[in-house]
Amino acid sequence: MTLDGSETMSDPGFACCTPLTGSAMSSEQAEELAALLKALADPVRLRMVSLIASSEAGEACVCDLNEAFDLTQATISHHLKVLHSAGILDREKRGVWVYYAVRPAALSAVANVFSSPALAGASA
Repeated sequence: MTLDGSETMSDPGFACCTPLTGSAMSSEQAEELAALLKALADPVRLRMVSLIASSEAGEACVCDLNEAFDLTQATISHHLKVLHSAGILDREKRGVWVYYAVRPAALSAVANVFSSPALAGASA
């Protein structure tokens, strides 16, 4: 939480931002959302979030993710750290392994930004 009591991206259950076509977001909201979108903008990280979110248990071990990518374990760990730092993933250490789970509130915050009647009716 920030000093003024508002929730931030790293807080559980945050609801970052108003829809783009709603009221204008504050500078702080824009910075927080940009950090979240930047973390998701990498194809490897986006796929990691998808794999973790769609796993049967709703979580994945680093060892499971190593098998899904043709990357070094260090590179996978780096991507997971970025996602965790952005507030997208929770992590829990169990023995020698770390398990990651997607924070639904983080994805909801992103979806909320793009869920606007004006945007829904737009055609490409």
